[in-house]
Amino acid sequence: MSFRSARLAAGLSVKQVIEKLKVTDAAVYMWETGTQAPRASRLPEIAELYGCTVDELLKKEADK
Repeated sequence: MSFRSARLAAGLSVKQVIEKLKVTDAAVYMWETGTQAPRASRLPEIAELYGCTVDELLKKEADK
């Protein structure tokens, strides 16, 4: 599951993620394009917001 697919599955817009996690749009973009990963300490918070586990969030699409 990618960060983008997890966000979309949760029915969230980028703007909602920015507001709820107090991050920039650039941060969300980098997570979703794979340019940069979020800090490990933020992963549980992101996974909870997206309604998935950290493992699901980090699992590559090809591994499914």
